[in-house]
Amino acid sequence: MNRYRMRFAPNVWTPKLNPWLVNLLAPLRQKRQWSELRIRNTRIVGEQIVRDALEDDCGVLLMPNHSSHADPFTIYAAADSIGTALFVMATWHVFDGKPWLTQQLLRRHGCFSVDREANDIGAFRLATGILQDKKQPLVLFPEGEIYHCNDRVTPFRDGASAIAVAAARKAKRKIVCIPCAITYRYDEDPTEQLTETMGQLEESILWRRRTGRPLDERIYHFAETLLAVKELEYFEQAGSGPLPDRIRILGDHILSQVESRHGIETSTGSVPERVKAARRTIIAKIQDGESTPETANKLKHKLDDDLEDLFLVVQSFSYPGDYVKAKPTIERMAETLDKFEEDILRQPTASIKAERSVRVQFGDPVEVSGDRKDKGQTTRVTGEIESRVQSMLDEGVQWRLSADTNSQ
Repeated sequence: MNRYRMRFAPNVWTPKLNPWLVNLLAPLRQKRQWSELRIRNTRIVGEQIVRDALEDDCGVLLMPNHSSHADPFTIYAAADSIGTALFVMATWHVFDGKPWLTQQLLRRHGCFSVDREANDIGAFRLATGILQDKKQPLVLFPEGEIYHCNDRVTPFRDGASAIAVAAARKAKRKIVCIPCAITYRYDEDPTEQLTETMGQLEESILWRRRTGRPLDERIYHFAETLLAVKELEYFEQAGSGPLPDRIRILGDHILSQVESRHGIETSTGSVPERVKAARRTIIAKIQDGESTPETANKLKHKLDDDLEDLFLVVQSFSYPGDYVKAKPTIERMAETLDKFEEDILRQPTASIKAERSVRVQFGDPVEVSGDRKDKGQTTRVTGEIESRVQSMLDEGVQWRLSADTNSQ
């Protein structure tokens, strides 16, 4: 997972969408999609759904799953096929520290920043304004993080739906949320590259390469060892039982301890939402600066340790524990090794193992009501979109299997 700097946004980047420039640079995006991501083919399903909504002058919110660093290129490839530019909400880390020209190109492509650790009212109002007035769709990734689990969605956060609901309450046109499922598959066999990565990972924990054993078995045993190391760190003994249960117990223990240290009431929300609330509290304390110089460094070290604990919670949450064991496909093994490559070998992004194709499917829109009395609408829309995206991902798995059958 990406190791973001844990602080509030130092700046705000607003969009300066230029559809003419977006269209002009389409060949460059396609070239980079191949040269950097090894994606040769993009298949779009249901693009007419988006076209119809735009032709009806709806405010359109696209809500895709977010399993890969390739997703921004992929969603823009789909937009090129539809014939529209996009507005895209992205974490401020996408802009921060980048060259000025890169920042400007992102802004001309409709990208704008959001501070996910704060109540970013500015980004919220900007997003609602886009849905109310602009003819281009707005893209929000409701999962919030890249989890490298292409076959399963992780819980969608309510933020995207909340923006749509807020927009609908004042809009003079219909606001719709359109589910979007992005599925990747390998067109070349990446087994050799995956095996090499697995060997590097085993050597990183002082193992010899366990050649001769099935790759899925090596992945599972490696994951079990990493979990045992963390259990020894936090519980002083390794756990037992199914991996998903052990991952959940460890994450809940760490998160509860952090919440307790900062007087945060444990909620029934999802792990990412609880982490977000705790992280916001800690970052505010770091930037508050109320401690004396004598205690400032000691306090900061403790707060930094708590932020590192929270990162570990999200990191462990991204590993379902049974993802490879339940269905050891080449894509699932590759995704898990991608995660290990970033988390254990500390690569900024995982290496691309082989040539790939991608399928982007749009589903039927969910219309959002402007009825202020409908208090449960945000949660309901989030759940509906999440369910539809998962159903389309299941169809994407069949597309992936059909390619395997045809290649035999």
